[in-house]
Amino acid sequence: MTERNAPIPATPTASGRRCPICGKPAAPRHQPFCSARCADIDLGRWLKGNYRVETEEAPPDADDRDAG
Repeated sequence: MTERNAPIPATPTASGRRCPICGKPAAPRHQPFCSARCADIDLGRWLKGNYRVETEEAPPDADDRDAG
């Protein structure tokens, strides 16, 4: 028998995935993260340029930018 006012634990996703930031079970509301805090940390990392998609292109030269 359970207590009527007992807190309800966070339900992890059915796939058992883990939060990529802290490793806790992912919450359905914040997938793939466990909380809004971890989602915000990830967004901040993207906005700061910590995550990059590798390409074959060379970065533009400083001379090319000045010539335009």
